[in-house]
Amino acid sequence: QVQLVESGGGLVPSGGSLRLSCAASGGTFGSYTMAWFRQYPGKEREFVARINTNNNVYYSDSVKGRFTVSGDDAKSTMYLQMGSLRPEDTAVYYCAAGRSVRAYFMRDYEYWGQGTQVTVSS
Repeated sequence: QVQLVESGGGLVPSGGSLRLSCAASGGTFGSYTMAWFRQYPGKEREFVARINTNNNVYYSDSVKGRFTVSGDDAKSTMYLQMGSLRPEDTAVYYCAAGRSVRAYFMRDYEYWGQGTQVTVSS
């Protein structure tokens, strides 16, 4: 059983930066595709970015060029460096772990963290 714990959320002004962390335990970190999703109130979670076991990364169009996903196998931690933040990036951010190197949809991911709130003020 993999446990995921997000941290690093908070309040940041528009145009600012923030780094989220996702600490994993209970499994072999490097054997999972790791991803970030976000959820707006009343909406389904949407894909943000992923890094797979080949260290290939993939981003949603809405964050491409502004966010960077990375992983540290030694620390069993995934990061999301967020830059040029906009008010529409305000959401609860979740990390997730799945087996498929092309995992994209929520159903592709087996394990989820509890989420961390990111609020971007205008």
